[in-house]
Amino acid sequence: MSPVSQNLRPATLVSFQSAKHCIAASIAALVLWAPAAEAQARQVASISAPFDLSMSAAGTYLSAYSAGAQRDTAAAATFFREALRFDPRNAELMERAFVAALANGNVDDGFALADKLLQRDPKNGLANLVTGVKAMKGKRFVVARGSFAKGGGGRQRDITATLLTGWSYFGSGDSKRAIETLDKLKDARFGLFRDYHVALMADLANQRAEAVKRIKAAYEAEKTTLRVVDAYARIMARSGDVVEAKRAYDAFDQLLPRHPIIRAGLAELASGKPMGPVVNDAEQGAAEVLYGLGSVGGSQNDELAAMIYLRLALYMDPKNALAVVTLADVYERLKQNDQAIDVYKMVPASSPLKDNSEIQVGLLLETAGRSEEAQKHLGALADAHPKDPETLLALANLQRSRKQFVEAADTYTRVLEVSGGGKTDWSTLYFRGVSYERQKKWPLAEADFRKALEYYPDQPMVLNYLGYSLVDQGLKLDEAFKLLRRAVELRPTDGYVIDSLAWAYYRLGQFPEAVRELEKAIELKPADPVINDHLGDAYWRVGRKLEARFQWNHARDLNPEPEELPKILAKIDNGLTDEPAPAAASIDPPKVEEPKNGG
Repeated sequence: MSPVSQNLRPATLVSFQSAKHCIAASIAALVLWAPAAEAQARQVASISAPFDLSMSAAGTYLSAYSAGAQRDTAAAATFFREALRFDPRNAELMERAFVAALANGNVDDGFALADKLLQRDPKNGLANLVTGVKAMKGKRFVVARGSFAKGGGGRQRDITATLLTGWSYFGSGDSKRAIETLDKLKDARFGLFRDYHVALMADLANQRAEAVKRIKAAYEAEKTTLRVVDAYARIMARSGDVVEAKRAYDAFDQLLPRHPIIRAGLAELASGKPMGPVVNDAEQGAAEVLYGLGSVGGSQNDELAAMIYLRLALYMDPKNALAVVTLADVYERLKQNDQAIDVYKMVPASSPLKDNSEIQVGLLLETAGRSEEAQKHLGALADAHPKDPETLLALANLQRSRKQFVEAADTYTRVLEVSGGGKTDWSTLYFRGVSYERQKKWPLAEADFRKALEYYPDQPMVLNYLGYSLVDQGLKLDEAFKLLRRAVELRPTDGYVIDSLAWAYYRLGQFPEAVRELEKAIELKPADPVINDHLGDAYWRVGRKLEARFQWNHARDLNPEPEELPKILAKIDNGLTDEPAPAAASIDPPKVEEPKNGG
């Protein structure tokens, strides 16, 4: 995932491990995709779009299961709805159609099916949750509480129903009862959710002391969570402590630079106008509950639960941009790029996340093979936002991935001109250096690599690339090996970094050392075609020719780059020439990695 996309990932409101089972349990009673049905579904031909609805009942049923197993929500909702038409009294099928409709955002279908399910089973937990949410949206708070009180018990009811019930009391105008309801969450694992939502309620009710007390407790428990930090800063500012609000935003900005929500908060503070609250009413408070639970479910790979919670959150508050982004991220991780693109486009134009969501659309278009659209989309964004470093960086990374190194270097230069400078520029310098190196502009590339190391002296990616490039050109060899060995010290389990050191040994004719390091690298990255190819070369040079051909055959079968395949096939047929190429010859550059947030 690109650095830009990672900046969009909303941190959740609770420890993932402590909340995992509570969230999954809310739909655990619905065994949606039974293993036997999945096995049958795998035998069905891939589903076409638009969907073919002319098939038999059995075909429709198996297509529904196939789509469900693949978490293809659009197909699942369509085929389960059609399957239910063939067998409208089938309770299990009704439940599956219900869940598929919710996951795909077909809330009206979900509401209708919830009513039917409750006629059969008045204690159906998910159906009661859905009818309660519908009632809250209509401001029928007493009815909502009645729905939340029904259904299954256990920890999922403790967290979900209790929080929503609290907000229903708040909607009824009883903030005291609302806070008392949330304070029934005694389990320490729910403390962050409890204090966070009580703080939001107290803030709306102008109970400043209580709001500050509760948000401080939440902030002390989770200072690195975006939503908590934003709420903390807003409540502190609304309580008169603007200095502390700015400090909290600045601290998060050091952790994750230039996040759009943090930048928007700082701009709002700087304007001198009163800061707005995180939520404005009970409906948005309920949406915040559902968003928080959905984001935890998504982070735990419980995609179905996450989709349902997030779809309900967006029903309650269609402008909740973090819920939109989180839902899009779920689809993206499922590699359903078209669905992810459609969801990212739902981010409201007024949201600070709008521009970054459009960047994600461009990156997903490229991932989906729609390269011309991706280039056009990101180019238009860069023209519209010529001083936004994130937009320019996304375009530059796209150009580099396409080997448009001249254009990429120019765009990285534009990024550096508008970024404001600072240590976070190391990655931009690194990528511009790579772009210069690929153009054979070594002095410019070396200058960028060395400047990046001034900002981040122990950055293994930069150490690796600079050291390898120096060896490749036969320059400053003592320094080059120091750089490469330091990179290996920092990344002792990174097969690509070890491969760089090994290949440097090879280029200098130190073949036994190259074999030793490449054998380490291949243990770490056994499926990498480049490392297998390198090990084959090193084996040949030390006389292990049978093993060399084995490694080349393996490299051939691992989908190498198209330009490398003929070279590998030639080595399989003829071996290597008697003498290796000199160290200064042109060789493949080291693998370029995408940096993680914060380096």
